Amino acid sequence: MVNVLFVCLGNICRSPTAEGVFKALVQREGLSDHITVDSAGVGDWHIGSPPDSRAQAAARQRGIDLSKQRARQAVAHDFERFDYVIAMDSQNYGDLTRMCPKGGDDRLFKFLAFAPQLGINDVPDPYYGGDSGFDGVFDMIEAASAGLLDDIRANHL
Repeated sequence: MVNVLFVCLGNICRSPTAEGVFKALVQREGLSDHITVDSAGVGDWHIGSPPDSRAQAAARQRGIDLSKQRARQAVAHDFERFDYVIAMDSQNYGDLTRMCPKGGDDRLFKFLAFAPQLGINDVPDPYYGGDSGFDGVFDMIEAASAGLLDDIRANHL
């Protein structure tokens, strides 16, 4: 079993979207028995909250339901539970690096490293922007999800 954790700041926009998109891709590819997917935030502000309504709307327009997800905070133990701990941006990556136990850094990745064709390093946080920011983030997440699945297939399946 390959375990994947997506991490953003508060676990209400980018990481739950990534969880939903990647989970749908895994199901579509018939790999649900081989890959598990979760998400978390580095902060504790939204623990127990559902994803942002704009993230849910953008996902719903593409056939993905995020409504059952609830925010949780990332913890050091996640580096033992997950094969991939995936940060949405450089700030999240830095926060995760500081909480990572010795020997766990080989599990830490930046999400857009799996989509080098995009030419950017960070998935921007759409929280303070308009609805269109969520659509742009969704496109980035779809591209990186395809690359991540390719990496998992090449290295674990």
